[in-house]
Amino acid sequence: MSDLTRVPAPDGVAPAARYPHVVTGPGRLVAVSGRLVRDEDGELVGAGNAGAQARQVFENLRRCPAAAGATFDDVVRLTCFVTDRAHPPAVRVAGLVRQEFPSETEALAAVAA
Repeated sequence: MSDLTRVPAPDGVAPAARYPHVVTGPGRLVAVSGRLVRDEDGELVGAGNAGAQARQVFENLRRCPAAAGATFDDVVRLTCFVTDRAHPPAVRVAGLVRQEFPSETEALAAVAA
């Protein structure tokens, strides 16, 4: 979406190195529920292969917003949950930005027009 407004650092918040803290824009919200590693028939994909499973999840993530006329370019937040600390490299989430940060909290807000 080309008409997004990015706020790198709201007043009183330190800027992040690689992303804006806030993104706003006109239009509607497309929310995608949690995607699992299932194919179009509901079958498990890539049992025991975190890389194959990540590829399937991201393919499912591509298809879901597309059903609402959106693409990955429109995604403003992506949250990954993993059950084994050995798997994050497959989805490029090895932890938070620095080890000393024990948690991170996200928010997705929709403002009525």
